[in-house]
Amino acid sequence: MRDGRGGKGGKVKYLDEFRSPELIKGQLGRLRELAGGGTFMEVCGTHTVAVSRAGLRPLLSPQVELVSGPGCPVCVTSERDMGRAIALAHADGAILATFGDMMRVPGPRGTLMEAASRGAEVRVVYSPLDAVRLAEEHPRRRVVFLGVGFETTAPTVAAAVLLAEEKGLQNFYVLSLHKLIPPALRALVNMEDFTIDGFLLPGHVSVVLGSEAYRFLPRDHGMPCAIAGFEPADILRALYLLVRMKQEGKPAVVNEYSRAVRPEGNRKAREAMARVFREADAEWRGLGVIPGSGLVLREGFSGRDAANWEVEVPEPVERRDCRCGEILCGRAKPPECPHFARSCTPESPLGPCMVSSEGTCASYYLYETREGE
Repeated sequence: MRDGRGGKGGKVKYLDEFRSPELIKGQLGRLRELAGGGTFMEVCGTHTVAVSRAGLRPLLSPQVELVSGPGCPVCVTSERDMGRAIALAHADGAILATFGDMMRVPGPRGTLMEAASRGAEVRVVYSPLDAVRLAEEHPRRRVVFLGVGFETTAPTVAAAVLLAEEKGLQNFYVLSLHKLIPPALRALVNMEDFTIDGFLLPGHVSVVLGSEAYRFLPRDHGMPCAIAGFEPADILRALYLLVRMKQEGKPAVVNEYSRAVRPEGNRKAREAMARVFREADAEWRGLGVIPGSGLVLREGFSGRDAANWEVEVPEPVERRDCRCGEILCGRAKPPECPHFARSCTPESPLGPCMVSSEGTCASYYLYETREGE
């Protein structure tokens, strides 16, 4: 490990400093000195995992309550969209390439893992570029990459599409189920029963979008917002800022994660997205169809759009035994579901919030459930 010294003799802060027990204790003490508190939503699934793993919820209670939002891309993928993905996997001559955490997400007729067991060719990849290589290696097969993710993943998928164009690979396709965070936040604050006092905004997404993308929240809705990194000290500092903004009645977008996030974000990443994708309405689990919240391939790339394939997509099945949709909206917490840690576990999940490593139910199960509960 480097000695932490940057150019011109300056000291660079590395992760160990943000994990210091003394720093964390100090941040917690500063937060407790504030007179007020509040209920805040961590939008990002990685924040949910970080909060649970660090054991922050009981330390913050009762002053600060944290609820999870729609920040897990696997979890917010609708059952209808999963049904299409599974149907594509069964299409003649198709190979469906996907990230591993999509394999057990339920669709109307099972999962991709079950589809593979019935003969569909489903390949787990670690990058969209792996799917491009599959197309090169199997020129007589149609390779479909299942594009799931937020603004962090979409630029890499755009790069894969552009690479396939450059290589002249006519057998590379994308099913774009990408989602955009700002429209989802707008949909949340417009819900009649939304009682959250502020947002703990995602770090990774904000690296691409920049802090300016959220200005509408304090301006139009009086909602305090803090962009945070993923270490305990980051999160506690952001929560301190949120409580103080609420207490003073001065909502704003505060960037606690300035070592990675800039006001303008990553222009090159956004340019790549804009070149390949356009905004479109998208269906979110728990939130329904949100205008302009998805990304689909532009007309110039429509020949690579697997959404245009003629496949039979079954109607979604109403799952009254799964509260994942309510959890994604902040209306419920995992322990409030009668199936949590009983009939629904990571080994046998009923819904995607227990499937994904960033799912709220999985995080609670792994880090906040004591043995025997």
